[in-house]
Amino acid sequence: MESTLINRRSKGKAVFDRSLKLMGNRFQITVVADEESFANRAIDAGVDEIRRIEALLTTFSEESETNLVNKNAGISPVRVSRETFELIHRSLRISNVTQGSFDISYGSIDKRLWNFDTTMNSLPDSDTAKKMVRLINYKNIILDHDGCTVFLKEKGMRIGFGGIGKGYAADRAKLVMQGMGVASGIVNASGDLITWGSQPDGKPWTIGIANPNAAGQIFSYMNVSDMAVATSGNYEKYIVIDGKKYSHTINPRTGFPVTGIKSVTVITRFAEIADAMATPIMIMGINAGLDMVNQIYDIEAILVDENNSVYTSKNIRLS
Repeated sequence: MESTLINRRSKGKAVFDRSLKLMGNRFQITVVADEESFANRAIDAGVDEIRRIEALLTTFSEESETNLVNKNAGISPVRVSRETFELIHRSLRISNVTQGSFDISYGSIDKRLWNFDTTMNSLPDSDTAKKMVRLINYKNIILDHDGCTVFLKEKGMRIGFGGIGKGYAADRAKLVMQGMGVASGIVNASGDLITWGSQPDGKPWTIGIANPNAAGQIFSYMNVSDMAVATSGNYEKYIVIDGKKYSHTINPRTGFPVTGIKSVTVITRFAEIADAMATPIMIMGINAGLDMVNQIYDIEAILVDENNSVYTSKNIRLS
């Protein structure tokens, strides 16, 4: 799909935009450029980089590094690329910071426990849930820096990058396009986005914060530049059982969906971090989540609870 001019020119520059499905999600790539042909080449390069990341991290390919690690769980370490190794290493650091609320070994939860794509009319058995979450433990992901290997200590363990992969891919696509000379743009990975530069008129990019009560609607706006924004919420994928909504965000300690918070939006410098931090803040809850955010440099958050009350970290100003 070719990029489309979506904005009038200002000072000789225009905004070009393309949307397509990547990594199982809708990506939208926007660049500011003088010419459409250059914009298309830059967007092509960004798309190629996202597809490269997808091939590296996917669990849908038997030959991906992720699957090779999972196949050898409890058996032997697996040598992976330095890129995958470092992403796992950073993931474990986030697990430490969030006290396990972020954990890439969540993949051991069988989709039969919670299947949000089909009709469910009853809650899973709590004993079954406890057995499945037993294998979720980032401390059992053993890294060998010298050998560049990853070992999952327990048979049945599985890692997955659903909580960080889109953000990492967005960051990488931005870097590739910047390297080609794109001074301004946005990579939006299904709501997890990274911005840089400014609009053609010199103004910062305007980002809408999703309304957790109405899909597709906005409840607030922010002007951002050289920042990343990610939102995790219960409005995108959920089921209703006995009149109660259960979101797709699963607490790795219990195996049951998080309750009490409708959405969390994180603002920071890298899409990878924003992507990875949104869900654990939701799991940790309002008080613990905001307390953690307020202690970390260069990260802010906006939370909406089930009563529609809005909470923000100390440096946020909503308009």
